[in-house]
Amino acid sequence: MLALAGIALFVVFSALGWWQVERRTWKLALMERVEQRLHAAPIPLPPPAGWPQVTAASHEYQPVRAQGRWLERKTVLTQAATVLGAGFWVLTPLQLDTGGQVLVNRGFIPEAQRAPWLAAAAQAPDSPSVQVEGLLRMAEPGGGFLRRNDPAQQRWHSRDVAAIAQAQGLAQAAPFFIDAGIPDARAPHPAPEDAPASAGPWPRPGMTVVRFHNSHFVYAVTWFGLAAMVAAAAVYVARYELRLRAAHRLSTRHEPPL
Repeated sequence: MLALAGIALFVVFSALGWWQVERRTWKLALMERVEQRLHAAPIPLPPPAGWPQVTAASHEYQPVRAQGRWLERKTVLTQAATVLGAGFWVLTPLQLDTGGQVLVNRGFIPEAQRAPWLAAAAQAPDSPSVQVEGLLRMAEPGGGFLRRNDPAQQRWHSRDVAAIAQAQGLAQAAPFFIDAGIPDARAPHPAPEDAPASAGPWPRPGMTVVRFHNSHFVYAVTWFGLAAMVAAAAVYVARYELRLRAAHRLSTRHEPPL
């Protein structure tokens, strides 16, 4: 029974180790693709007919270009935590010249700017046609950590495109959004003291953080290490059992007859 448990643990730990190796290979390939996209020239936003084919694997962080009119009165603010401190992302729908709408994250504003910005957006006149360049991003459904979006109260903890579109009455919204501005992926992110939150203008675009957590090598080593420990323990137990059996046979051989 103990041997079966040891074999099962060894197989499970080894499988988890190989899974992490595969995940690391996938993550490195993803990072390479994103790096190539970030340094590519912006391409036209896919037309509405192509939106169902837009996925994170094929389009996330792709620089894009869109033409349309701001729907200022349908602006929403979603909570944000940046190097400038706590505040909000300003998400305004762009009525595309090609049809449909796409939410555009126009940038960051500090908490003190929330009320003035919403008041100004509610009274904004119709805007002329503008061109927007930025990074295509996938929706963030559900809300934040332990906090769900509340459309009725206009409290948004994540950039949930579908929920925002429904709450704002956008009939043909893209299932993704655009982060306005294309940051330099190789440039270091500014420290808070280098980018004071008191300095405008607002909103501040180009603050997309492109960073991938890649600890799969450490996880793989951990799982393979556990598998090796199980194997070493099995060898130790087997050798101990063999010694006990040998000692038992030796004692039985030299036991005096009755």
